Amino acid sequence: MPVITLASASGSPGVTTAALGLAESWPRPVVLVEADPTGGSGILAGFLRGEVEPAGGLLELVMAQRNGAIEVSPEVLMPLMDGRVRLLPGIRAHSQARSLASVWEPLLTALRNATGVTGQDVIVDAGRLGLNGWPEPLVRGSDITVLVTRSSLPALAAARSWLDELRHDNPLLGVVVVGAGRPYSAREVARWLRVPVFGEVAWDPGSAAAFSDGAQRPRRFDHSGFARSLRTVGEGLRARCVAVDLDEEQKVRGVR
Repeated sequence: MPVITLASASGSPGVTTAALGLAESWPRPVVLVEADPTGGSGILAGFLRGEVEPAGGLLELVMAQRNGAIEVSPEVLMPLMDGRVRLLPGIRAHSQARSLASVWEPLLTALRNATGVTGQDVIVDAGRLGLNGWPEPLVRGSDITVLVTRSSLPALAAARSWLDELRHDNPLLGVVVVGAGRPYSAREVARWLRVPVFGEVAWDPGSAAAFSDGAQRPRRFDHSGFARSLRTVGEGLRARCVAVDLDEEQKVRGVR
């Protein structure tokens, strides 16, 4: 059961929107972790329009870590999307980011333990890399690490600087391009960044606003190019996880 972390190298390319869209279309139970250290909770304030009072979350795990081991239990998770997705809410203010430094590594272990017991996959919204309190152990230790990027030259330059650093830690490291062809194609992005493009999210601000701002969904949203592109990205990520699992199983059998 994979742990997949999404992050950005600069700007706001749509990490939270992509994470929510992937979670909604995920065919198995999934836990969505809001690990963005900037605070303010883009999911609670945006997708849920500030209408839902958060329960549990990362701050509760920080307190649990001080008193011993942490556990990703139902009490610290919020149901989303008719209960098909469960959310681990993030911090409310950037000043709280300092308290997260000690929780990220045990959280990764707890998430892996939880997936083994419940069969739930995990999608992590890590926000922007390098900020105070950023979830470095999650970014470096996930089964798949994805940089979400636009296809402009400034965005790609920022992504390349981080990819050069992360590629030694992550066997499955790549990018998801939001708005490929604006101006560079996915093929050009892959060639310049020297990592695979795991997929493309269609450029559709109106549809994306349903996730980023809680806006009313356009008519036939589920059949839009935006929704289809998210489903395609998810299929590609799951296929890569399966390939890695099979490769590890073959290695174990070979050793035996």
